[in-house]
Amino acid sequence: MSEPSFDPRSLDADSIVAEARQRSGLSDFGDESFLDPMRHMLRAFETEADLNQAGRTSQRERTVGLLVNRLRIEDWLTRHPEILDEEIHVPVVVCGLPRTGTTMLHRLLASDPASLAVLWYECRHPAPFPDNDWTGVDARIAAAEEEIRLTLEAVPELATTHPWDPKGPDEEIMLMESTFLVWMPEAQAYVPEFGRWQREQDRRPAYEFLKKMLRFLQWQKRRAGSEATSWVLKAPYHLGVVELLFETFPEARVVQTHRDPLETIPSYCSLEYFLWQLGCDAPDPVRCGELWGENWRRALLHALEMRERHYPDRFIDINYREVAADPVGQVRKIYQATGRPLTDEAAAQVARWASENRRENRPPHEYTPEKFGFTPEQLAQDFREYRERFILADQSSRSKSLRILTKRSSNGLRKDGSVKM
Repeated sequence: MSEPSFDPRSLDADSIVAEARQRSGLSDFGDESFLDPMRHMLRAFETEADLNQAGRTSQRERTVGLLVNRLRIEDWLTRHPEILDEEIHVPVVVCGLPRTGTTMLHRLLASDPASLAVLWYECRHPAPFPDNDWTGVDARIAAAEEEIRLTLEAVPELATTHPWDPKGPDEEIMLMESTFLVWMPEAQAYVPEFGRWQREQDRRPAYEFLKKMLRFLQWQKRRAGSEATSWVLKAPYHLGVVELLFETFPEARVVQTHRDPLETIPSYCSLEYFLWQLGCDAPDPVRCGELWGENWRRALLHALEMRERHYPDRFIDINYREVAADPVGQVRKIYQATGRPLTDEAAAQVARWASENRRENRPPHEYTPEKFGFTPEQLAQDFREYRERFILADQSSRSKSLRILTKRSSNGLRKDGSVKM
């Protein structure tokens, strides 16, 4: 009897579930609470998103892939229940608006051999492929390399916005995507009503799933020979639900990176616009600006409120430009704040990574704020509270320090310009 065939452009939920089971050869999802939000997402792709045929095919394939992952994960957990006994330590989570150096800082911290990080290929394929060889080259890496190649081939401009590396540390939100309770769909298409529906849901299951995935990945890394004991995570998304992050990882400190939203928000919208182009013929850049400008305004205000009311001692503030100017110094600051020593070996590795991964190694990212409907005045108003707390106050402090240094310097000079001794 031949296996059933599936329409590659269909966004029917039952068809997607059936294809995932056929492709994996597995049937048990374990907890099936993800099915309801998945159905909401698929309806949004049908009714809200202006997907072209390639977009429909891509969203079906991505969703089937997420379900295949869930089936394989459940199979591994069934065969190896000891996975859930892994103890997870998460002392540091890098957050902050996108385009504030979160990726750079995350990868600097993850370059310490004593740290664990979720790698891009693990995000996309958290379960090892069948017949995995723990001592050889992981077959998931080649699959991730091919996915990145096809993505950049479709929209080459994406290479200017992010350092794509299949073996590099990346955002754990891609693991949480399998719950359909985080905003990955909005990163791929214009689905504002689905985004509103999502925000009304209890998103604890997404964080519970993340912790399970960290246990699974840590178990794998130990099997492959890693002796690292603590995780460094990174996802700007956490800002909007930071209380759930702290509830899930009670020892965690948030490293919040800071840069003026007048610079970061248009840059981020440019990235999202490129992603929307993967599945839509003519996405509206102004809609992109409205949706993501509001998403990040809301997330920053929520994080600020949670910080002031409940978690005043759980944040470490890092300025974007200071990371670029003194990467080892900023990493050392984070280690000191979390009560951990930065060994000479780790400091050398951080310095080496910073030297080998400069921004100028990638093509320049060009965009205009006006394309996304932004004006400086509007952005300044939308992000007023955040800018007053972390940007304008910092600029004022720097200006004051510069005036003091200038005054001291001038007081130390003779009229002929030579230094007084």
